[in-house]
Amino acid sequence: MVSRWTILLFALLGAGLVSSGVSQAQGQPRAADEPAKFEQNDPVQSEIERLLADYEAFRLRVDPAEAARAEGQLPRGWSDVTPAHQDAVLVEARALLTRTEALGAAHTLDTSILETILITQVKSLEQDLLRVPFTGDSGFHSEPAFVIARARLRDEADAEAVIARLMAIPAYFEANTENMRRGLATDFVAHGDPLATVISQLKDVRNIAPLQSPLYAPFRTLPASIDASTAIRLRSEARDAVEHAQAAYTRLYQFLIDDYRPKARRTPGISSTPKGRDIYRAAIAQHTTRPDLTPERVHSIGLAEVSRIRAEMEAVIAETDFEGDFEAFIEFLRTDPQFYAATPEALLAEAAVLAKQLDAALPRFFGKLPRLTYGVSPVPADIAPGYTTGRYAGGDAETGRAGTYLVNTYRLDQRPLYQLPALTAHEAVPGHHLQIALAQELEGVPEFRRNYYATAFGEGWGLYAERIAGEAGLYDTPYKRFGALSYEMWRACRLVADTGLHWYGWSRQKAERCFRENTALAELNIQTEVTRYIGWPGQALGYKIGEITIRGLREEAQNRLGDAFDLRDYHDLVLEEGALPLNLLETRVRDWIDLQLDAIEADTRTAP
Repeated sequence: MVSRWTILLFALLGAGLVSSGVSQAQGQPRAADEPAKFEQNDPVQSEIERLLADYEAFRLRVDPAEAARAEGQLPRGWSDVTPAHQDAVLVEARALLTRTEALGAAHTLDTSILETILITQVKSLEQDLLRVPFTGDSGFHSEPAFVIARARLRDEADAEAVIARLMAIPAYFEANTENMRRGLATDFVAHGDPLATVISQLKDVRNIAPLQSPLYAPFRTLPASIDASTAIRLRSEARDAVEHAQAAYTRLYQFLIDDYRPKARRTPGISSTPKGRDIYRAAIAQHTTRPDLTPERVHSIGLAEVSRIRAEMEAVIAETDFEGDFEAFIEFLRTDPQFYAATPEALLAEAAVLAKQLDAALPRFFGKLPRLTYGVSPVPADIAPGYTTGRYAGGDAETGRAGTYLVNTYRLDQRPLYQLPALTAHEAVPGHHLQIALAQELEGVPEFRRNYYATAFGEGWGLYAERIAGEAGLYDTPYKRFGALSYEMWRACRLVADTGLHWYGWSRQKAERCFRENTALAELNIQTEVTRYIGWPGQALGYKIGEITIRGLREEAQNRLGDAFDLRDYHDLVLEEGALPLNLLETRVRDWIDLQLDAIEADTRTAP
């Protein structure tokens, strides 16, 4: 799973970035005075090039982080989330969408992806989703600490940019607070459970001494090129800026406690809010990239997957000669000390070993691998209690930052080792790091293609990657195979629980039942995850819908191509154009199959 808040924010702003503040390879839009290629000979091609250039320019205008990076600098501020700015963004986005839709049969892959991005952006802006600017485990409140703690300072200018960004936190928080006030006025507010997680995170951050704060982290080790007197000045200014920012954290904390919490939504489902059912249908379309997929159909798919996976889990239990039923086996897995690390360091070490084993297996399954490396790190302590079990944060080859596989080491008795291989495959390789790093390294495409993150594609690939780990031999005990099946069941139950919460009006207790009765997930994980589904309607659907599509296309290719099917070629095909809406992925794979069959037929005709 990748960072949450910025996927929401940049869906609104039109970028769809994969991680808050994670900069990626930056291509430049065509200069205004540069003539478009083929302009005299092909007016349609000329319009496509102008459209793509206009969108890239638009994207840089609404995203200060990308705009700064395009100039080789670190950003000095945060995204403008005020209603006036968002209204202006909506006008531009609608105009770009109109131009994109007018292409009709002239669509290219670039413009087809762009159309999907713009539809999502326009719908999100029209629904004013920034009235609830957090999802529970992440949001605008956690963005600054996460981004700034990972900043790499190259020189004095970078340090001053980070200080300016620290000083801009209060205004950013105040703008988001005003959006929440508008939510209170329009009865569009967060549920109490995700809100409680946010309040807990803020309570911890605001009480950290400035020099120990993650906001101060870049200044603990300054580049050697900065002289001693300048370093003293920068550290002093940074400390003052951190204290300035922490005052904003305190004001936000008090607003949430005094004004927001008493009016928090009591019903977990988004359908209880004004126009909530329309919002949920739009969320399904966004996160599955399937506008025709209904909540009822998603629920049905989930129930069928739960039944299929449960049968496979029962078969694995039978292999272990365990004396007891399914529930007793789950209790055994949740409580036996052999399945848990004794220290945070031991859990991280195990994750690192698994990551290296997967690295070694990659050439068997892929012809092309990314240049960018990745590392394994713990989830920051200040957010770990309400954070998910693992996550990926993208890197940046240009600034020398590797990707990061984050492992939650909080409450070790809730982090079973038998599920760690599947988690590692999903978050590191062949999952998120492999897919995202390859997308970052795309050449000859508009910049938004490198940054585009489609939930169903990215998270579907992550879940499919867990299957590859099994084929690579990583699940070398029945317990690890059961752990992988439990993780797959987790995603199947999401289809049931998410639609149950947001469409059928379930309580969180009813939504938790599928996980508790069918998975080996620890209790804390179940509670944390259901809180996330409450706070982020529809996002959890992308995993299983995407995985079913990728797995189904592989089976279709194997059936049609027979002995001519090459698994490495299939995987390279799926990843080589970056993230895609599922309908475009299906078209691309089926066209590839047809070309393979045509080549086979041609060879047969010409054979002596």
